Amino acid sequence: MSTLRSILVHLDPSPRSTRRLLLARELGARHGASVTALYASTPSALSAPYVLDAGPGDLMAMLQQLDIDYRDAARERFDRASVSDAAPVAWRELESEPLIPGFATQALWSDLMVLGQFDPSDPMTSGVSADFVPSVLLASGRPALIVPFIDVREPVGGQVLIAWKSTRESAHAVSAAIPLLQRAHQIHLALADEPGTERAHADSLEAYLRRHDVHAPIQHHPLSSAGPAGDALLSLAADVGADLLVMGCYGHSRARELVLGGASRTVLRTMTLPVLMAH
Repeated sequence: MSTLRSILVHLDPSPRSTRRLLLARELGARHGASVTALYASTPSALSAPYVLDAGPGDLMAMLQQLDIDYRDAARERFDRASVSDAAPVAWRELESEPLIPGFATQALWSDLMVLGQFDPSDPMTSGVSADFVPSVLLASGRPALIVPFIDVREPVGGQVLIAWKSTRESAHAVSAAIPLLQRAHQIHLALADEPGTERAHADSLEAYLRRHDVHAPIQHHPLSSAGPAGDALLSLAADVGADLLVMGCYGHSRARELVLGGASRTVLRTMTLPVLMAH
């Protein structure tokens, strides 16, 4: 039986990261998993290297103090959110390592990452780049539960939509989601395989899930071919009342550029529900 035993949740200076922490703790309590909160943000001196009207010495001291204040505020929110009877959480900080490779390395020892959708309107996330989530997914190879910056209903995983395509990315995502799928009330399946193969592949996927003690009813849904696949997935998720989307993350790094697949890019940008992704 697949198990969920270790969860790594990303914290940053934004108060919204507390929502990720609470969700990670709820998952930890539900599955008997240890939870580690890793505070990680690029130093202000690297995120905003130029500030007018300040001398070099004053500028560096000001930015260093700003980072300390951000960290201390995040630790206070962490302490307040950790007083309940849910799963205990360990606090850790990413210090000298660059943000993405440092976080990806720490994720190697976790079953699941809990990350936050990038919110361009939140100035408190200036130390977390827009490509943080997909970059960490690709660099670590570990699955992630990505929490949207809008409010979500809890608990997560009662109504699950699986976006299936017969690829290693989809297979990795479904395998990582097994502990959540075992507790689902209803599973909705959207297939994007070649015409003529959908039924056979759906039957194979259902058999795989049943072998892993997933007993929820499985309902099939056609995925609209009109418009981008990512938009169609999010529309279907809203139609069926899904509170979790499971899908592969498609992309690759080319030179120093991250190239994402269209559906992955759309979902990460406009997601309205938690998404469990794996590369």
